[in-house]
Amino acid sequence: MSSSGALLLRETIRVSTLGRALSQVLTPWRSPRSIHDPGKVLIDLATAVALGGDCAADLAVVRAQPALFGLVASDPTVSRLVTTLAGDVENVLPAIRQARAQARAAVWTRRRPLAGRSGSRDGGQVIVDLDSTLVTAHSDKELAEPTYKRTFGFAPMCVFVDHGEDGTGEPLVLELRSGKASPFDKQDHITALDHALAQLPAAERGQVLVRTDSGGCSKAFLHHITDAGLEYSIGFPAHDTVKAAIEAIPVRAWRAAIDSDGESRDGAQVAELTAWMPEPTRATRPGPQDWPDGMRVIVRRERPHPGAQLRLTDADGWRITCFATNTRGPGWTLPVLEVRHRQRARAEDRIRALKDTGMRNLPFHGFAQNQIWLEIVSLAAELLAWTQTLAWDERAQVRRWEPKRLRLRILAVAGRIVHTGRRWLLRLPRGWPHNQLIDTAWTALRAA
Repeated sequence: MSSSGALLLRETIRVSTLGRALSQVLTPWRSPRSIHDPGKVLIDLATAVALGGDCAADLAVVRAQPALFGLVASDPTVSRLVTTLAGDVENVLPAIRQARAQARAAVWTRRRPLAGRSGSRDGGQVIVDLDSTLVTAHSDKELAEPTYKRTFGFAPMCVFVDHGEDGTGEPLVLELRSGKASPFDKQDHITALDHALAQLPAAERGQVLVRTDSGGCSKAFLHHITDAGLEYSIGFPAHDTVKAAIEAIPVRAWRAAIDSDGESRDGAQVAELTAWMPEPTRATRPGPQDWPDGMRVIVRRERPHPGAQLRLTDADGWRITCFATNTRGPGWTLPVLEVRHRQRARAEDRIRALKDTGMRNLPFHGFAQNQIWLEIVSLAAELLAWTQTLAWDERAQVRRWEPKRLRLRILAVAGRIVHTGRRWLLRLPRGWPHNQLIDTAWTALRAA
């Protein structure tokens, strides 16, 4: 068998109860005479995508190994199911996401993937990253349109939960949008955040930090976050008001910036601009037309590396970046807050991993079918992340591997199924360099 390591994914499905949850919520869309359960079909598709597939036809890899994956639906059956689900997508999406949330709660109960303990100020914080991306369409698909970067395709909104330095991350929501959708759309940010919060276990929703780039810097979105009692770290555009504040702050206001390891970062400084920002012009009473109370604006300046071009927002040879936050309290110094915001770049890693896990090219013509496909991509990415979480502890380097490396070293290992002593055994090559990791993962998942 060429994908023996995928047996770990099947164990994760069992431990997380994902298969049972999907089968239950998709029962209304199962034909009375159908042989294949819709939940099992989606699980098989997600397994194929996790193994490196990027279209429904790649399910043939899973179908060819019934000893590992059981009975797998044919391509026409899969096509009919996707068409059926897409025909009632407004009800199907909440059902699938309900099953995903239920499985996520089961996984997090067994082993919380975030650093630190729940409830602590730093390690217990649940960091939710929002970012939009572009997916190219190579044919005329429904709602595929020219994008703001002069490409052609779609602009999905992605939401992830960051596992921190000792892990990767997992998708919460992938909202498919037409190509002309703006990365600054405030309502899209609000909707995506609400759907993402519903994906988190109930006990985790009160300690969420929302983190985005300047695309999410709108007064409506920040008010929505603060009204929910959450914290935020949002990129803030360096407009003329910010530039005037930078010129007004005294030299002693600047502090040395630090790297993620706590060491001083050469040529970089941070300062808070809040006290030097002009007071907003308020209406009769404060409201959504103003920035929320308690907002802090923090600026970072750094000398660009040799050869880098300055931007219009840069000043006096400094590369200027700003962000807004409402985090206060002991320990949250300006350098620490700035490092936390800069780690938003991990969302770009998660998007790259998703495009390597079925999101590079949406395979269907219909918009609703492609939204169902994004749910399959989410399932595949979650299976990989949950397997890493449940199978290895935070000290293992494999917890930080991206899907490409995980496939090459763990999932794609060839094995031989033998029947001896009234038992079925899976034998791996003795010389495979990662057998110990596989053995550790198998033991941990079987004991879960």
